[in-house]
Amino acid sequence: MLILFNKPYGVICQFSSDGMHPTLKDYLAIPGIYPAGRLDTDSEGLLILTDDGKLQHKISHPRHKEAKTYWAQVEGNPTPEALGKLHRGVDLGDFVTQPASVKIIPEAPGLWPRTPPVRFRKEIPTSWLELTISEGKNRQVRRMTAKAGFPTLRLIRCRIGEWNLGGLAPGQWREVLNPDNPLDGCSKSK
Repeated sequence: MLILFNKPYGVICQFSSDGMHPTLKDYLAIPGIYPAGRLDTDSEGLLILTDDGKLQHKISHPRHKEAKTYWAQVEGNPTPEALGKLHRGVDLGDFVTQPASVKIIPEAPGLWPRTPPVRFRKEIPTSWLELTISEGKNRQVRRMTAKAGFPTLRLIRCRIGEWNLGGLAPGQWREVLNPDNPLDGCSKSK
């Protein structure tokens, strides 16, 4: 079984309660599934869950270099130099990131409102970036954009490998009928 879930802002990527935040248990009443990777509590978007340990390992282990694409709303207007830095790889102190694919986009397509909304400051513009990385280390995209001089205000993962959000609203999920073919039809939406 493979589930695609649009994790809302503020939800913890675990099934056990922490007493402060909603968890996956509040959205998915499917026994025996586990996340293949994680998203920070303050990040949104695609989370894959499965009951297949081998598939979970293949999706989440850095050795397999599954590409992950994010939409990042950043503070300011990134310069060509900043985009080049992100593209070449960024020295974050504890590691140097692999090169990333990065481009400025008008706004994330099909974007839903976030609750709570991102803070708005009239005198500081924001921009949207689409970044694709193959590592996915802890808070990597946020650390990369901050190091390039454009802190992330909102972060949405829209794709992992060939799987994507495909119009799922926050809190919705769907089951992939054939996990070996990510483009195959889906069923059981909520």
